[in-house]
Amino acid sequence: MNVMMLLEMANAAFPERTAFTDGSSGESFTYSELFEAARHRAASVRASGASRLVKLDVSNLATPLSLFTSAWAGVPFVPLNYRLTDTEIEALLKRVTPAYLVTQEDRVVSLGGVDQVNAVASADFLDPSQHSQVVDGEWSMDPDEIAVLLFTSGTTGEPKAAVLRHKHLVSYILSSVEFASAPEEDASLVCVPPYHIAGIAAVMSSVYSGRHVIQLPNFTAEAWVQLAREHKVTTAFVVPTMLARIVELLEAEGEETANMPHLNSLAYGGGKMPLSVIQKAMQFFPNTDFSNAYGLTETSSTICVLGPDEHRETASSSDPKVQRRLVSVGRGLPGVEIEIRDDEGKLLGPGERGEIYVRGEQVSGEYEGRGAVTDAQGWFPTRDAGSMDDEGYLFLEGRADDVIVRGGENLSPGEIEDVMLTHPSVADAAVVGIPDEQWGEAVAAVVVAKAGSSVDLDALKAMIQEQLRSSRVPQVIEIWKELPYNETGKLLRRVVKADLSKA
Repeated sequence: MNVMMLLEMANAAFPERTAFTDGSSGESFTYSELFEAARHRAASVRASGASRLVKLDVSNLATPLSLFTSAWAGVPFVPLNYRLTDTEIEALLKRVTPAYLVTQEDRVVSLGGVDQVNAVASADFLDPSQHSQVVDGEWSMDPDEIAVLLFTSGTTGEPKAAVLRHKHLVSYILSSVEFASAPEEDASLVCVPPYHIAGIAAVMSSVYSGRHVIQLPNFTAEAWVQLAREHKVTTAFVVPTMLARIVELLEAEGEETANMPHLNSLAYGGGKMPLSVIQKAMQFFPNTDFSNAYGLTETSSTICVLGPDEHRETASSSDPKVQRRLVSVGRGLPGVEIEIRDDEGKLLGPGERGEIYVRGEQVSGEYEGRGAVTDAQGWFPTRDAGSMDDEGYLFLEGRADDVIVRGGENLSPGEIEDVMLTHPSVADAAVVGIPDEQWGEAVAAVVVAKAGSSVDLDALKAMIQEQLRSSRVPQVIEIWKELPYNETGKLLRRVVKADLSKA
């Protein structure tokens, strides 16, 4: 098993089909061109003596080429966050040397000066005249070789390098994608960063299905809508904050629908989706199949999906229990097992909140230099908090370490946020714990009002007390214009907590 076999199969089946198009430049690769380009770049990487292929740039044609080149050359692919500071990038580079670095032209000189780093501009990496040699021999089929190293965000310490072996990534693709299932006219709009597991999964799944990928290097709602209409995009993936911006833009256009009859499917994930956003999106895209995907870097992307039929069922049902599933992340994929456990590792039942554990062939749960963190039975502790209902639908409750401890009682921020988001004037909400002399921690919250609405904070507190109980009522509630999210849709809860703690 090797990631290159996905491209090899696509090249054999439809070599002249367009594989990737850079949405900024308009330049493209067919599947045969991508295959041959990887063959030549693999020779360059091997000749450099590098043990890692590092990509530090926005999403462009060098992104899929780097992934498949590394697989053919037999070295791990290491995409880095180009939004980091030079100091942070250099620190990460020093951990993956000797490295063949593909990066922006203005960073070649400075980063190429790092010891054992061979830096090449993305344009030169793509230029065929600079890669005349072809790799000697085929790629390794050892499933245990490392395919990708992905650095975590490192918000609570030094970034960890998650290890994804070829067997994990290929297992995920084979279990979730049907080979050659995409018609030639299908086009996928990819706007997630190339250093995120969703971006890597999008490359592999699109190649295996034979789909044409349109790359959007830097997301704006305007650019997304323009490219989707121009290329008659049939499928796309967005994070919740992106979908919220798209909905806002469509509302501003004043049309009843998005005027994208070609958009067959729209998947979202990477964070908690506000109910009001997904409800509006389903109105703007009435003939589009929506899917909510939940996964982690350590699980090779998606492990849970709330599919199109379930979206329609929840939207049309009058049963509150069924309606609530619209804010779930669905049920586990075939071959994936999920459990909810308490702090002592005890298995919890339906509706009980605890830490999410996952097990399956696609689950790595391994970090470079630290080994695997799975238990003896192969279960990986995600550090995400959540609960499952009696039919296996998973509800996310934030990070396990986001729990608020008030007077010895553990409170779930997600539980309180879910109630706040049912208020007719609340568009978004975040709940955190702040220092309190009497209780240790106090509940604090931030809400964002819907456009044209105002939030009565006293009425909001009364609603929380009525549906939960007094200990869950925020001691402090502020109204902000927007909540802080990172580019992959994760709520920056630490930023909220820091700002509210100063109040």
